[in-house]
Amino acid sequence: MLSPEAIVEAIPQALDTLEVPGGMPSGKVRDFYVLPDGKRRVLITTDRLSVFDHMLGLVPYKGQVLNQLSAWWFERTTDIIPNHFLKMPDPNVTIAREARPILLAVIVRGYITGITPTSLWTRYEAGERNIYGLTFPDGLKKNQALPQLVVTPTTKSTVGHDDRAALSNAANSGYIDAKTWEQVQVAALALYQRGQEIAAQGGLILVDTKYEFGFDEESGALMLIDELHTPDSSRYWKADSYANRIEHEIEPEIFDRELVRLWYATQNPDQVREANQDLIVQTSQRYQQVYEMITGETFQPAPYPPHERIEAALAQYA
Repeated sequence: MLSPEAIVEAIPQALDTLEVPGGMPSGKVRDFYVLPDGKRRVLITTDRLSVFDHMLGLVPYKGQVLNQLSAWWFERTTDIIPNHFLKMPDPNVTIAREARPILLAVIVRGYITGITPTSLWTRYEAGERNIYGLTFPDGLKKNQALPQLVVTPTTKSTVGHDDRAALSNAANSGYIDAKTWEQVQVAALALYQRGQEIAAQGGLILVDTKYEFGFDEESGALMLIDELHTPDSSRYWKADSYANRIEHEIEPEIFDRELVRLWYATQNPDQVREANQDLIVQTSQRYQQVYEMITGETFQPAPYPPHERIEAALAQYA
């Protein structure tokens, strides 16, 4: 894990976007374009930091962590479901199979937590007991394990904004047929359980996570797309301090983007324009820690500034 000084020094060189001839669509974190063969997509994971649809600046090495960690997980879950990953020509770049995405995000939850309007805890605390078409018992406390895993689908914007709506029945929504929805649920639960097992070996609790699926443009087969078990798409808590902190009603130690959500929730949204330096450093370090705890490998930062090396890596795909 890099020192705070090294991270601060890298902030002016962090990866915002990359100019590509012909333009490039972009989401919150990833820039992407389809290669001329129409069968492959280039995904460039940037250092952009956003929360609640607000861009808050750049976090050095964040994109590298997300890209490399996703590739690591994709390699270890192919026995559960095929995925779109083909190659990683640069630490921030993935070459992926082109897919027709299912416009649903599938969230698997093992704990009752969260501060967003769609989170289980927010709705449960407000008095709801029937959430996402499921009935929850009285007496649950924030951050405790749920009696059983919960799979909740939400609508997924094609442009990456937070305009999602919870669905109680995905198969009746028009987004997906009943047979495919059953396949998605089985895969999502198996992926989550694999994620929990591996995260536990590294001293982390995989609390909940988001999956996205699509159909391979060539074969039509269902496959996993986007990212996998990253601290952007998942909640992670430190395992060895969890029980004691819950007993004393203290929030678990957080190793994911919830750090930024909690910070933002304390700010005046009409005044805040970007994350402060301390938050940027803390986020970068936590993401690097997650990478090291899960993979068991020391994080090796790629050279900054990243633009030239990425352009060189992509030259072969021009």
